[in-house]
Amino acid sequence: MKALVFGGAFNPPTKAHIDLARSAVEQTGFEKVIFVPSKMRYITEDQQKDYAFDDHARLAMLRRIAEGKAWMEVSDYELQCAEQPRTYRTLCHLREEGYECRLLFGSDKLVELQTGWRHVEEIASEFGIVCMERYGDDCRRIIAEDPYLNSLSEHIAVIETPEEYHGVSSTEVRREYMRMCRSFAKLQKMVPEELEGLKDYIQPMEDI
Repeated sequence: MKALVFGGAFNPPTKAHIDLARSAVEQTGFEKVIFVPSKMRYITEDQQKDYAFDDHARLAMLRRIAEGKAWMEVSDYELQCAEQPRTYRTLCHLREEGYECRLLFGSDKLVELQTGWRHVEEIASEFGIVCMERYGDDCRRIIAEDPYLNSLSEHIAVIETPEEYHGVSSTEVRREYMRMCRSFAKLQKMVPEELEGLKDYIQPMEDI
């Protein structure tokens, strides 16, 4: 089975993650995207994110989203490893499970390949890379002008993505989530405890 492998924090998953992945499947002709969440410890210690949903929560979120989506699969391989594995190891594992894999990532990762990744040449030559063009990046120009990326160009396929998702990020979602948590805690102090912070009465703004 031909699968795009989409690794990342998914902290939390956003509409952009899902819709861009679906668009990638449609554009490449692959059968599915395998979402591979990374370990919470890697997110907080190595990536130094401001907040991380725990491993169980992020895995549960992805699995819930995947319900009813034949093109979407979720792997807990990296979460089950004692230490955060390198992407190449994850790809090799999925290949051993019978998948014909190609790595999928956003264009923000291009500039990180030479200095922030390991086994890049092996990933490119053995599996191949699909790069989703985001944030107005001209990936073909970036690749052409960078000697290192240009040396890998035959293994990198660039695909366009819906513009409405270019600015959607997990960082923004976390910021709103944390703001809501603080507001909810404040609300709980202001209303009788029996009303549990009015949580049963919360409704979308368009309904108000």
